[in-house]
Amino acid sequence: MKVGILGAGNIAGKMAQTLSLMGTETEAVASRDLDKAKAFADKFGVKKAFGSYEELYKSDVDLIYVATPHSHHYAQMKDCLENGKHVLCEKAFTVNAAQAREVLELGRRKGLLVAEAIWTRYMPMRKVMDEALASGIIGRPIALTANLDYETQTVERLVKPELAGGALLDLGVYTVNFALMCFGSAIKRIESTLIPFPTGVDAMSNTTLVYDDDRIAMIHSSMLCRSDRRGMVFGEKGYVEFININNCEGIRVFDSNDKLIGSYETPKQLTGFEYQVAACEKAISAGLTECPEMPHSEILKVMEIMDTIRTVWRVR
Repeated sequence: MKVGILGAGNIAGKMAQTLSLMGTETEAVASRDLDKAKAFADKFGVKKAFGSYEELYKSDVDLIYVATPHSHHYAQMKDCLENGKHVLCEKAFTVNAAQAREVLELGRRKGLLVAEAIWTRYMPMRKVMDEALASGIIGRPIALTANLDYETQTVERLVKPELAGGALLDLGVYTVNFALMCFGSAIKRIESTLIPFPTGVDAMSNTTLVYDDDRIAMIHSSMLCRSDRRGMVFGEKGYVEFININNCEGIRVFDSNDKLIGSYETPKQLTGFEYQVAACEKAISAGLTECPEMPHSEILKVMEIMDTIRTVWRVR
């Protein structure tokens, strides 16, 4: 599989490093700045460097990894698909659900893979969490909490409305995904409180997802401070601690007396990105247009939830 990288920033570099460690060659990288693309190619051993995205679309790569600001994902994924390229796009997938539906439908019509690079969906520890909850070790799960905060208010793309900035699309997307992975998507009500940034994007928020069966997920994201990044699931007989919802560092299970009754270690990683790459390669080989680990229905559900949260805030 020949992979091309669209964008030459930090996260693109992590993907290039991952591909190299996996033994999958990065065929090309594209940036609007040719010098930046060349420097990236030299650093990571990429074969070709392009000074325009159009050159990458027209190249002989099979899969394009989109690593640009959220505001650009919609148009760039469409361009990839129109040129016959499979797509793996960084989270958040698009700015809103309407854009996501259009991109996913285009991928289906073209018979091409469209995947979201929300790495937590592909990691082995996601399956461990599924198995722990399904085992009944903590009884019926009733509530969960999840938080992800980083001090990123100095990052340009996160504070500019025109770049679809804000904590929700960049950090909150992980907390939403954690809730859906643990409790599913049968949500009957969403409540949320916003602290805005001076530029108008969301700086910090608390959101409550109320489920049809009266379970509750309480999620928090902020670009103003640092949090412990934990996910907790509380059940009738105990609780599960998911250490770092952004990249699991371990899972611990406690009974109702706070006694540790089980723990699971995270397997050694290359970078953590390898699982989504492997999933894409497997899906493409099977002729699929979506990855089972993060199907299109879940991509849409996450986008719809974030749309609803912004509606509660009265933020467009």
